[in-house]
Amino acid sequence: MGQIAAIVVPVFGLIGLGFGAAWTRLLREATGEALADFVFTVAIPVLIFRVVATADFSGGAPWLLWLDYYIGFTIAWVLGTFTVRRLFGRDARAGLVAGVSSAYPNALLIGIPLVIAAYGSEGAAAISLLIAIHLPVLMTASAILIERALVADGLAPDAHPWSAARGIGRALIKNPIVLGLFAGIVWRLTSIPIGGPVGDVVTRLGDVASTLALFSVGMNLRRYGISGNVRAALAVGFIKLMIMPAIVFVIVAFVIPLPPVWAKAIVLAAACPTGVNAYLVATRFNTGQALASNAITLTTGFAVVTVAFWLHAVAWL
Repeated sequence: MGQIAAIVVPVFGLIGLGFGAAWTRLLREATGEALADFVFTVAIPVLIFRVVATADFSGGAPWLLWLDYYIGFTIAWVLGTFTVRRLFGRDARAGLVAGVSSAYPNALLIGIPLVIAAYGSEGAAAISLLIAIHLPVLMTASAILIERALVADGLAPDAHPWSAARGIGRALIKNPIVLGLFAGIVWRLTSIPIGGPVGDVVTRLGDVASTLALFSVGMNLRRYGISGNVRAALAVGFIKLMIMPAIVFVIVAFVIPLPPVWAKAIVLAAACPTGVNAYLVATRFNTGQALASNAITLTTGFAVVTVAFWLHAVAWL
């Protein structure tokens, strides 16, 4: 338990400090937004570049890692959509918001620091492989399902998949995370070591990425808060924090085994709280904002306990 506390307390302690700084107005809201921008556009892409360029990926097959994780991801998405549409009587757009909230973790800002703290460079390699396709998968699935939900709710005459595909392509080309991944792959192919002044800059930026990411998560939690739709958000949160990681755990333990550290890393990634993308989808629809906001806030709060539980559970792997 002491080892688990040594991982959980610093990670969620930094989130708590960020939240406290925003709540007491020690730092302005604009500071939190600027910090999040820096983390997303500079620090995390540089960290991913360093991991992809230097990590040892020979421990297992990437496609098995993706298969294990996305089985759980898909089931959680469908279950969240079904729960909010059938049990809470919401429309197709709110169902999509619930699906994203139930399945999409904050893998960048919480997952990477958490996995690195728990499993070091080998864990970082596993979650980097996951992130390599996570963003494109979410953007593609969301764009297609957004079109379908608008049609289902009578707000659009027909779906436009090709238009959505073009928008996805443009967004991915400009995305800093994708650029960091691509740069890391290119550098890896050159077999040139990252050293000297360039290596020093990359190391320094990569080293601060986790700390700043967690602090920025805490600062931006102040923006979301809790308002209405609490029961639906609790149902979605239970799927996200307990059911999804449980599915991934069972798969990696009994169905499609992975190397131990890779298995532990993707279970922890699945156990991360809801990412901000859920709120972005809700804003796109102009519905379900309270559901997404509550899911982000509540899952981040409860994750202090649930992540500790999953850290203990994956030790069995």
